[in-house]
Amino acid sequence: MDNDEFQWLEDIYGERQLEWVRQENSITEDMLLSPAFEEREARVLEVLDSTDRIPMAAKRGSHYYNFWRDAEHPRGVWRRTTWDSYCTQNPEWEVLLDVDQLAREEGTEWVWAGASFLRPDDGEPHRRALISLSPDGGDADRCREYDVVEGRFVDGGFDIPTAKSRISWAGPDTLYVGTDFGPGSMTSSSYPRFSRILRRGQRLEDAEPFFEISEDHMMAVAARDLTPGFERDLAVDIIDFYNRITYLRVDNEWQPVDVPTHVTVDVHRQWATFSPHQPWEHDGVTYLPGSLLVADVDAFVAGDRALRVVFEPDDHTSLQSWSWTRDYLLMNLLRDVASDIQVLDPADNWSASQLEACPPLHSVDAYAVDDEDAEAGNDYWLIATGFLTPSTLSRGTIGTPPAEVKASPSYFDESLYEVSQHFATSADGTKVPYFQVAPKGMKHDGGNPTLLSGYGGFQQALTPTYSGVVGRGWLERSFTDDDGVTRHGVFVLANIRGGGEYGPSWHRAALHEKRHRAYEDFAAIAMDLVDRGVTRRERLGCTGRSNGGLLTGNMITTYPHLFGAVSCGVPLLDMQRYSKLSAGYSWIAEYGDPDKPEEWEYVKTFSPYHLLKEGTDYPASLIWTATSDDRVGPVQARKMAARMKRLGVENVWFHEALEGGHAGASDNRQAARMHAMSHEFLWKCLTPGA
Repeated sequence: MDNDEFQWLEDIYGERQLEWVRQENSITEDMLLSPAFEEREARVLEVLDSTDRIPMAAKRGSHYYNFWRDAEHPRGVWRRTTWDSYCTQNPEWEVLLDVDQLAREEGTEWVWAGASFLRPDDGEPHRRALISLSPDGGDADRCREYDVVEGRFVDGGFDIPTAKSRISWAGPDTLYVGTDFGPGSMTSSSYPRFSRILRRGQRLEDAEPFFEISEDHMMAVAARDLTPGFERDLAVDIIDFYNRITYLRVDNEWQPVDVPTHVTVDVHRQWATFSPHQPWEHDGVTYLPGSLLVADVDAFVAGDRALRVVFEPDDHTSLQSWSWTRDYLLMNLLRDVASDIQVLDPADNWSASQLEACPPLHSVDAYAVDDEDAEAGNDYWLIATGFLTPSTLSRGTIGTPPAEVKASPSYFDESLYEVSQHFATSADGTKVPYFQVAPKGMKHDGGNPTLLSGYGGFQQALTPTYSGVVGRGWLERSFTDDDGVTRHGVFVLANIRGGGEYGPSWHRAALHEKRHRAYEDFAAIAMDLVDRGVTRRERLGCTGRSNGGLLTGNMITTYPHLFGAVSCGVPLLDMQRYSKLSAGYSWIAEYGDPDKPEEWEYVKTFSPYHLLKEGTDYPASLIWTATSDDRVGPVQARKMAARMKRLGVENVWFHEALEGGHAGASDNRQAARMHAMSHEFLWKCLTPGA
């Protein structure tokens, strides 16, 4: 599309453009909002604001830190407590920072973006932290030094202006700072190109050069490992999402770790771990994508190339994450998208044992509590959840069973539903798994309103998760059809290629020119739901956000005959210009480069903005986004909706939250509105007249 008639909408904050947004918002709100909608929205907000949900905590020294939002604190409070208090039903929290109060005092709508502690000297308490706050919910944030003992920002302390920064402690008076230093300091992907040494009291512009990458690479990151006995500087040239070069500082020079760029390198104490994204031939041995290998750091850097395989995937099993306790390595695996946790003992020749049996069709994750704690170094957190099982948080010590610490409340009557796993056959014969949450005794006559959700990108796995929002917003809703049958919502989660459910190979099967495999998988699941009598086109809707928005955009344009309604959130849609918008350049490794003619030939086949055709029977579509989203940006959603309307598509609606960032919401109230609008739209379209 050489003549893009809606490119004018790319001016995100232009007066004319925002007036267009307000007009479209008004049309959509008039269609969706009602007293009944507000009641459902309030029930969703009740879930998000619930004071009974688990306050997930991170241990730092003798305290457990948590960030918390509720009705009283919509922007949230950063707080801490002791372990004994945390274990009680009503912990006594020491509030360190009230973000709502700070926003009022400073006249800025601050959104919490995280905290990073300086490691204290042995015997000293954790005291100094870098707190990141976004002024609008976007990825750009301001970073300020905070004293948790005195409960205030440090006078004259470190204060890095708002930008997409990467900042870490290098010592009590030193930071490694990657930020916007001016022209040429950010990559084409809008992330830091340099990391510099900033010393206390020094002006940002005087920071000493330390690490630098090419402008067309994604991001530069530098960090200092302050672990006693293993102090060292590391840097990473992140070329793209799947290629990077890791460096160690040796004799004041950056020395690259000698592995292919597709091999992820992680360093922990004396160990280096390696995980290849592609087949890796090393010293006459080929290691599979998604395997995990270990070596002694110093020996490997010195030239000893020996590697030990501690995990190797198969057709059903993939490694999702790993975590070190003081003496063990925890591995979180998926076997046909069901959790399995293994414990490896380096002192016993890396022998492996199962941590505990995980329930089927559930998601269970284990990770270290604090590997440096003298008494609790081998303790681990265990988080278990399922579609119909409220989340639980347990704590254990390796070698002894975990004990439950906290449990999420129930937000709907889970006993009315059942979970099942199914496999659809995609266009090329691949078996693709999906989960179905449906009412017990559901009639298989095609009459059930069904919501199919998916993502399929960036090696992200979708696993069973309890959601009071889905329970109240979709599963509990019902209507009585013309035959007098009461129908409840059915929820389906797709595990399509492009994701990480089966490791890097599952992901790479849908990269670049093979992107259509992800969409074929999603369509195959939609058809399987119809073939199994769960639903039919008029009762089937789908939803997805970000890369999932690109997925649902392709359902609108390429598979319109399969869906009655589509909710397309914070999406990529204009794949000709995506690499020039917001952080889009960083995703070329996933989708391809539209500026290269040979790659545009396949990219255009999954660019929804360019696939729109006049006279097509498109499903009812809600395209929604956020003005302050500085990752994908709102302009692709704007242009898609505008073009559909110009083509005469009558059943398309657009909504843009005027704040909220890429999440589409910066507080629980906004999140409740976002969820409720998406569910309301889909329900109205799939159950007309109900």
